[in-house]
Amino acid sequence: MRGAGALAVWIIALFVTLIAVVCSINIHLQRSVEDKILSLNDSKNISAEAIVVLGAKVHEDGRPSLMLKDRLECAYDLYRQGVAKKIICSGDHGQEAYDETGNMKAYLVKKGIRPDDIFEDHAGFSTYDTVYRTKAIFGVNRACYVSQEYHLYRTLYISDELGQESFGVICDRQIYQGQSMRDVRELIARTKDFVKSKAKPHPKYLGEKIDISGSGSQTDD
Repeated sequence: MRGAGALAVWIIALFVTLIAVVCSINIHLQRSVEDKILSLNDSKNISAEAIVVLGAKVHEDGRPSLMLKDRLECAYDLYRQGVAKKIICSGDHGQEAYDETGNMKAYLVKKGIRPDDIFEDHAGFSTYDTVYRTKAIFGVNRACYVSQEYHLYRTLYISDELGQESFGVICDRQIYQGQSMRDVRELIARTKDFVKSKAKPHPKYLGEKIDISGSGSQTDD
């Protein structure tokens, strides 16, 4: 019994330590970039080399999920404000049957943005991959990231760690179903990417560099 009791105490102590570590990392991560997170109105007089839309779920018929739709609408508004002349749609296009980036671009083109001004990053399989590739492949040294607020803290922290100047614009335009679970998962994701951004591994795919001063059509698939 004494052995079982000691093991229980050890497990509880380890669990408490892990929670403390996760909380500490999250607090540090949020505080370090909170001044870089802006509203749409606050971003009017700020410029970037590119507006980067982080991918999210796309339905089978090509419609963006509510979260992605709000990101795209925000990117459209930022483009019209003149924050940047180019947009990078970064997401998952690892399978022919599932194409986040192509549908993201189609949505923006339908709203009236020139196709040449929209680039597709087909290998944005994670937040880390998107940020890494935005700098390494597309050569963006000053980026405007567009996502929901809870996601922007991690995005901007990774950007800082990879030596990229950036700011984020909040696109929350409604209450999203299941957000409580996303917030919990984000605590773990922030901890993972905190470590990852220190180690700075290459993303899943790199590839040839893409000049965003040219036409976005070169990235169409």
